Amino acid sequence: MTLQMTNLNFSGQISHSAALALVDVPQKELIARASDLRDAGHGRLISYSRKVFIPLTRLCRDVCHYCTFAKAPKGIEAPYLSPDQVLEIAHAGQATGCKEALFTLGDKPELRYSAAREALAELGYSTTLEYLAAMADIVFTKTGLLPHLNPGIMTPEELTALRDVSVSMGIMLETVSRRLGQKGGCHYGSPDKDPAVRLETIRAAGRLQIPFTSGILIGIGETRIERIESLLALRELHEEFRHIQEIIIQNFRAKADTKMANSPEPDLADLQWTIAVARIICGPDMSVQAPPNLSDGGAGLIAAGINDWGGVSPVTPDHVNPEAPWPHLDQLAQDTAGCAKILVERLGVYPSYAHQSDIWLAKRMRKPVLDLIDADGFVRADDWVPGDASKGLPKTSPTLGYVPDLSLSKVLSRAAGGEDLSEADVCRLFAARNEEVAEVTHAANELRRKVNGDTVSYVVTRNINYTNICYFKCQFCAFSKGKMSENLRGRPYDLTNDAVVERAKEAWDRGAVEVCLQGGIHPKYTGQTYLDILSAIKTELPGIHVHAFSPLEVFQGAQTLGISLCDFLSKLIDEGLGSLPGTAAEIFDDEVRRDICHDKINTEEWFQVVGTAHDLGLKTTSTIMFGHIDRPIHWARHLIRLRDQQKQTGGFTEFVPLPFVHMEAPIYLKGRSRKGPTWRESLLMHSVARLALHPHITNIQGSWVKLGPEGLTACLNAGANDAGGTLMNESITRSAGAEHGQEMTPQRMERLLNEMGRPIRQRTTLYGDAETARRVASFSENTVSA
Repeated sequence: MTLQMTNLNFSGQISHSAALALVDVPQKELIARASDLRDAGHGRLISYSRKVFIPLTRLCRDVCHYCTFAKAPKGIEAPYLSPDQVLEIAHAGQATGCKEALFTLGDKPELRYSAAREALAELGYSTTLEYLAAMADIVFTKTGLLPHLNPGIMTPEELTALRDVSVSMGIMLETVSRRLGQKGGCHYGSPDKDPAVRLETIRAAGRLQIPFTSGILIGIGETRIERIESLLALRELHEEFRHIQEIIIQNFRAKADTKMANSPEPDLADLQWTIAVARIICGPDMSVQAPPNLSDGGAGLIAAGINDWGGVSPVTPDHVNPEAPWPHLDQLAQDTAGCAKILVERLGVYPSYAHQSDIWLAKRMRKPVLDLIDADGFVRADDWVPGDASKGLPKTSPTLGYVPDLSLSKVLSRAAGGEDLSEADVCRLFAARNEEVAEVTHAANELRRKVNGDTVSYVVTRNINYTNICYFKCQFCAFSKGKMSENLRGRPYDLTNDAVVERAKEAWDRGAVEVCLQGGIHPKYTGQTYLDILSAIKTELPGIHVHAFSPLEVFQGAQTLGISLCDFLSKLIDEGLGSLPGTAAEIFDDEVRRDICHDKINTEEWFQVVGTAHDLGLKTTSTIMFGHIDRPIHWARHLIRLRDQQKQTGGFTEFVPLPFVHMEAPIYLKGRSRKGPTWRESLLMHSVARLALHPHITNIQGSWVKLGPEGLTACLNAGANDAGGTLMNESITRSAGAEHGQEMTPQRMERLLNEMGRPIRQRTTLYGDAETARRVASFSENTVSA
């Protein structure tokens, strides 16, 4: 029988009968199919969790014939670890970068041992699970480690209590074979190993929306058919509740002083067969795990379809399998790279559940999880965040054994050739990690050199924010609201037209070629307000370029005057408007926009404004604000939408990535967003934009306000060609907590760019050369008002 002959059910999964028939499919074919499925769901990534192992108690009421973890009271110093011992282990894990605190313990020992009951009473608890909840809480509170709990059989009430102090839980199903609980079987005398009881715990966890791990133990006397039946039972529960975050395939290891000390262990081929079958049954998206310390066949396990190594501890031994030490993480990364895969760290809660933390996590766990993850839901690789001047750029070291990926090379080649990249292509570029990032940035920089040369441009400009009063409720904005408003935003203000003009005059005297005008949407503002501001500036300063009014302001201005976008934009042009800033774009995904700016213009309305502006001959910039609740697929769609608009109307002068600055953003303070993009994501946004927008949008700008000077120069070597504006009075990013200052003077800008050894030019808003007189004036000592 071959795999191609098997039937799929209506959902595209292998059917129950076809799954049972896998025992007759050649192993080579199973492994090939499983490997393809894994790649379809997880790409090149093999994950692991950096954990510390906390064996809360080694007492257990069960007597599994293969186990050395469980001990009798006389064989241990104390029935339970004390709170101080628990914290000592947790602090050691915290000091070595662990994120997960894995609590492992025997099942309800107080039901068997008086010593357990007495110890619990002395500690002040009536059950082991009550004590577990208290210890998980203290570890989380004192160290920030995220508890993952493996406490055995639990009732719905016990699961509910433990959900509040953990990010995930688990119980190995092991097997659905009831034979093994009969006399002579390895589970004889172990009431908690009844398959029906274990399945009911897993089912109850699903009802309570608890991210759950489970799996099977092979080589304990079960048949291959029983393995398949066990996997099907887990799949059925997952189909109902979608809560099983990983399937573990654990191979039996014979241990001295157990009843199964002389039992044969599964060989690598048997383990590979089971992994492959698990992948085929559970599908491409499920995480299939095999512990790296229980076999010598790491490459074979990857070939068979795993995408996860499980928890690996740099501190504590594997107390369940003490004879099998954890591999060193550097060696694990090297071994993984040798299989053309990339090792990536995850949390105890898997990415898809971390992204839906409002569903799957207790409220107190959500913000700590979001603080630790990147846009893919994996652990942030460093502590860099946009706007934080105290953080330097992270240093990276090469992974030995890295194997380049042909699919990435093909995407880069198509981009360099000017082909339109697909959504999948752009997502592949954003998925780059480790050495792949250097491949993407190099390709983008070579394309920048070809399109723009080596000259770095910048514009002398002044930001004028005429009001910080706004009736919109954008959840990312700290400009018009914020916890530290007196220190950052300042008091609410609404500048007079005379004050706006005075600021524009000061900018002109300091060599500015443009003023950039944006502000909050004041409830008293109408379209006439914007026309009056524009008229006042151009009357006094006819030579200055006014780059003003976001698409939101234009849309609102037209509405308040009761006229069309075309008519309102025409009026603005008549009053001297030079170009529109392409802000208010945020993310072109209305599902995301509903969460971050529900009352703002939607995607189609934004494009109506800029499309109309382009049709009238008015140029605009384009932007993205990323790193909050968005995902790489949203970034890909955003870039493609901009590219397609540019192909139609050709009015975008540049693309400006705006990393989300989280510190004072309401959505972050409410625990509902990540803390901005990682450095890898920020760098890639500039590089991928260069590649995905080529040859349609040719200028990619870096924001020194968000990235800092060091970050700006890195992006200018990764596909960006423009350093943005000097700004003079930047306040929006500063209001969000950024620390990179309010102005980058021409002197400071050129000093920074000179250090790169690149030619420099001052430009106009529309990328012409600034006049000599403007350049000379820009280096004057004139000051500006606050």
